[in-house]
Amino acid sequence: MGPTLNADKTRNALRDAARVSWQTLLILAFVWVLLQLLRTAWSALWPLVIALLLTTLAYPAVRFLRRRGWPSALAAAVVLVLFLIVLSGMVVLIVVPVASQSTNLANGITDGIQQLRDWAAGPPLNITDDQLSTYLDEAVTKLKESVGSIATATLSGVSTVVSGLTTTLVALFLMFFFLKDGHRFPGWLSRQLPGRLAADIPEIAVRCWSTLGSFVRSQAFVGMLDAVFIGLGLWIVGVELWLPLAVLTFITAFIPIVGALLAGVVSVLIALVFNGWVKALIVLGIILLVQQLEGNVFQPMLQSRGLGLHAGVVLLAVTLGGSLSGIIGSLLAVPVAAMLAVIWNYIREQLTDPPPVVPPADPPAEVEAPESAEA
Repeated sequence: MGPTLNADKTRNALRDAARVSWQTLLILAFVWVLLQLLRTAWSALWPLVIALLLTTLAYPAVRFLRRRGWPSALAAAVVLVLFLIVLSGMVVLIVVPVASQSTNLANGITDGIQQLRDWAAGPPLNITDDQLSTYLDEAVTKLKESVGSIATATLSGVSTVVSGLTTTLVALFLMFFFLKDGHRFPGWLSRQLPGRLAADIPEIAVRCWSTLGSFVRSQAFVGMLDAVFIGLGLWIVGVELWLPLAVLTFITAFIPIVGALLAGVVSVLIALVFNGWVKALIVLGIILLVQQLEGNVFQPMLQSRGLGLHAGVVLLAVTLGGSLSGIIGSLLAVPVAAMLAVIWNYIREQLTDPPPVVPPADPPAEVEAPESAEA
């Protein structure tokens, strides 16, 4: 009996393991097919994603106006116009000061190139002007040889710009409709679904929307902290374009990794051109310090509180998203992880058995006496 019983247990365990393995493989296959479908339809989904992210910033203002009796269409139109004005104002704060300093900037770049040539001519490189001219001639020759590839890259860049403008316009139109009719979506979705799904799916959608809003607001707050601290540091050092650089830091904070790198490089270069290499190194130190605090303290702490995720989960999600899909993956990794957590928590709530109902105990005699006396 003993060996037979052990053999039966082993076969049952192997059968259970095989069933779980097949189910896991089926789930992975389904996820792979879903990812392929998303990749195929990404050109249509990307404007939708942008519109949803922007709507989370503007929707509280629309809700405020609608509660004051404004029609939904008018509230959405006014908020969208104000949103575009604020965005245009940020761009103006960057472009106008830079344009006014364009002559000094060009002269500073020329002086910087000359200083670089003087440094290269000295030890340890000892590159003479003749050698430098030879290097420039070789570069011009290679440039002429690669005219075809440059033209192709230029056409590709123009196509990218046109595609970006199209995506922006579509996202703005979708944003208007989301602002106008977003509050009606849960009810509409409930009417389209049968049975229990009519209650479950709208509830999950509302929770995911709230989570997405928490993500965007926390990202905006982190960008504001970066802009304030870096702008203050640039002002203390004496960089003339500290205000547009601070605005640029806030805008690029919504682009993970590359945004911070771009804003940091521009800030250091402008400090080098206008203030010299010593202050440029000080600016570099300020930017590295602020970005270390942002990446390791502010962002994980705020996002973990607002999204209900542990700071370690946030860091792992960003790393995984960046390795899978680059910048876009880093941008969407945290909200996707948070919404998956929302879905899982809701499913767990529905599957958890409700606590047993305990019948109320008989009230003590001293409580009943006053009630009977009052009667």
